[in-house]
Amino acid sequence: MKVTIIRVNMFEKNSSDAMKPLIFPILDSLTPEGIELEFFDDRIEKLPEEIASDIIVFSAETFSIKRTYMLSQKYKKDSNITVVGGFHSTVLPEESELYCDCVLVGDAEDTWSKMIEDYQKGKLKKRYTSKFSRELGYIDHYHKSFEGRKYQPVGIVQFSRGCKFDCDFCSIKSMYRENVRQKNWDILERELKVLNEKILFFIDDNLFYNKESFFKFLQIIKPLKKRWVCQISLEIAFQDDILEEMKKSGCFMVVIGFESMNSLNLQQMNKKANLTISDYDNAVENIYKHGLLIYGTFIFGYDYDTLENVKGTIDFAHKHNFAVANFNPLIPMPGTKLYDRLEKSERLLYKKWWLEEGYCYGDTVYAPVGMSPEDLKNLCKNARFEFYSIKNILKRLIKNKLHLSLKNMWIYLLINIVSRKEIHLKQGRVLGGR
Repeated sequence: MKVTIIRVNMFEKNSSDAMKPLIFPILDSLTPEGIELEFFDDRIEKLPEEIASDIIVFSAETFSIKRTYMLSQKYKKDSNITVVGGFHSTVLPEESELYCDCVLVGDAEDTWSKMIEDYQKGKLKKRYTSKFSRELGYIDHYHKSFEGRKYQPVGIVQFSRGCKFDCDFCSIKSMYRENVRQKNWDILERELKVLNEKILFFIDDNLFYNKESFFKFLQIIKPLKKRWVCQISLEIAFQDDILEEMKKSGCFMVVIGFESMNSLNLQQMNKKANLTISDYDNAVENIYKHGLLIYGTFIFGYDYDTLENVKGTIDFAHKHNFAVANFNPLIPMPGTKLYDRLEKSERLLYKKWWLEEGYCYGDTVYAPVGMSPEDLKNLCKNARFEFYSIKNILKRLIKNKLHLSLKNMWIYLLINIVSRKEIHLKQGRVLGGR
């Protein structure tokens, strides 16, 4: 018996920012013995015209679900079944069932092996739903599926799943509604010790759950002398003891969702961590004081945004010379409170924008209050192109002394060059491909 697992891209074009998909070794570890596994990463390689497998599995999210359905129809034969899993299929399983034979809802840890066993018995169900109760297991970071494939030279680590916050735009709570689940300490330490990449990136949605567990995490990683990056909430901005220990343990950059400079927008999106910070400027300077670079993310298009105040937010990112910044149009992801609110108020331009034939990456999919949909699209596009112009990449490099250290400079340049390339590649491209 043979199973093919495909990590699906948004469209038929190779990406230069692809990182190792942890789903490959996770699924391998859950697969019963005696089954042949085959792996393809649609983000970095051309998929074959035909696949001779009993089960073809697609790992996808909302931006790649249209292409997933296209590939499912392409590869489907009487002799095989197609299976889809991931965030999108978890919140819209009924939709995915229209395009695939089977849907995995939620985590794979308690659905994957059961699906395969039922298939072997001829008793396959249309849907397998996770209870989200299994412990997070050890991940083989040098899995055979990564060999010969060109990924970014970064070690990817997952310590936890879920987020303690409940922002209305975020799809995390749509899948992980209960408390955050963290990996056992001994398993995390084992994984960290075998990683030999110079840079580690923790893909947790928010690495800071509470002070107790975070300090324990720092104690584990500190003696390993790794350099690492994480996504973390703004609540740590004035907690000097945390910032000091982060720096000592090897952290050199934090990814922070500033989202908006407008407190009314923050209230509307339920961004509680940011509402406790009254002064973004001092927050940034305090993080810089501890030697940490900043990767800032912003969302434009909430109800209290205007063309004028959004430009002020863009200026904020330039003024502080962030290492990296994302300027994103507000996207109502299915399953979120935001999507439900916009649908109820009849402000969605397309109910299922992810399947819309003409939808392009960067398009606005709802009616904003303070500007037109076209204005919002162009605002984000221009902000991205300007921030990652060669002139501004060099300007931010020189003006922020943290970027000029030898250890940081090559990382800064690599991230900015790749980000510039990806922005120009994706902007305005139709989802799906052929």
